[in-house]
Amino acid sequence: MNSQDLRAVTWTAAAEDGAPCLSLIDQTALPHALERLDVTTVDALIDAVVRLVVRGAPAIGAAGAYGVALAMAQAERDGWDRARLDAEIARVRAARPTAVNLMVCVDRVAARVDEGIAAVLAEADAVVREDLDANHAMGAHGADWLLKRVAPKGDRPLRVLTHCNTGALATAGWGTALGVIRELHARGRIEAVYADETRPLLQGARLTAWELVQEGIPHYVQADGAAAGTILRGEVDAAIVGADRIAANGDTANKVGTVAIALACAHAGIPFMVAAPTTTVDLGTASGDGIPIELRGEDEVLEWSGVRTAPAASRGHNPAFDVTSGSLVTALVTERGVLEVAAGELPGTHLR
Repeated sequence: MNSQDLRAVTWTAAAEDGAPCLSLIDQTALPHALERLDVTTVDALIDAVVRLVVRGAPAIGAAGAYGVALAMAQAERDGWDRARLDAEIARVRAARPTAVNLMVCVDRVAARVDEGIAAVLAEADAVVREDLDANHAMGAHGADWLLKRVAPKGDRPLRVLTHCNTGALATAGWGTALGVIRELHARGRIEAVYADETRPLLQGARLTAWELVQEGIPHYVQADGAAAGTILRGEVDAAIVGADRIAANGDTANKVGTVAIALACAHAGIPFMVAAPTTTVDLGTASGDGIPIELRGEDEVLEWSGVRTAPAASRGHNPAFDVTSGSLVTALVTERGVLEVAAGELPGTHLR
C-alpha cells in the first residue's frame, strides 16, 4: 500500500446499525494491523481522540469537523435540544487542549449548524480538501527551501531527522513534515531518514516507520535520547518536525522531545524546520507561554503494555508536548511558503 493514499478520517453514509458514521484508521493497531474504527456517537469520538486512535493536529481537526455532524445526527436520533447539542459540540472541541486545529475546525463547521447537516458536512469536506492541498503545497515549499540551503558534500542526497508522526496518518493525507520528506524522496534527494521512536507511545516507531516502509524510503528508527547525538555527530543535514500549535512569535508546541532536537540543531548549525498548515498557527496566542500543555495519564510512562516498569511508589510526569522557542526555528513551512522565523520573519507579522 502507498501511504499517500491513506485517509485517516472519512465520513460514511451509515454504520452497520444505519447511523451516520465517522470512520477512523485505528492508529493504536498499527503497525501490526490496518483496521478502521466506526464511530457513531460523541462519546466514542472523544474516546478515540483521547486514546490516540486518531492523532496528529490536522487529522484531529478533520475528526472534529465531522464530529459536529456526528453530534447533529446523534441529537436527532436521541432527541437532544439545542443546548445539549451545543454542549456536546463543545466537548468535541475540548477533547485535546494543545492542538489548535481541533478548535479552529470545530468552530468553522459549527457556524453552519443552523443550515442543517448537509451544510455542515460540506464544510467538513472542505476542511479535509484544503488540508490535503495545503500538505502538498508545503511539501513542495519545504523541499525547495532545503535543497537551496543544504548542500551536502558531493551533492549526495539528504539525511533528515523527524520526530513523532506527521504523515498521511496525522493529516487529511500526504503529511506535513513527512510530506516534505516524501517530496524530497520523489525528487531522489533522500539518502536516509532518522525516525525518533517518540515516547511514550512510539508514534515514530509504529507509525512513521510504517509509512516510510510503504513508500520505500530508507530509514532508521532510533531512541529519542539518541537524536541529539546523531545530530551532533554530523549524521543529519536537517531536522523536520510538525506542530500542534504555533504562537504569533513562532514558538512551537510539538510532541514532547522536540525542543531537544531544536537545541541540538542550533548547536550543530543545521536547519530545524517546522512544517504545519496555517490552521496550526494561533495568532491569538502571543508566545509559547500561552499554549496549554496536555498532561496525559501516569500509566503511559510508569507501565508498558500494562506491566509496571517503575517502582510502585514512583509518580509519573507525562507532558504530551513541549514548546520550542521561535528563536530556534530556522524555517516554518506552511502552504503559503517559508518563513525564516529565527531570522525575524514571525507568523504574527507575515501570516495575518
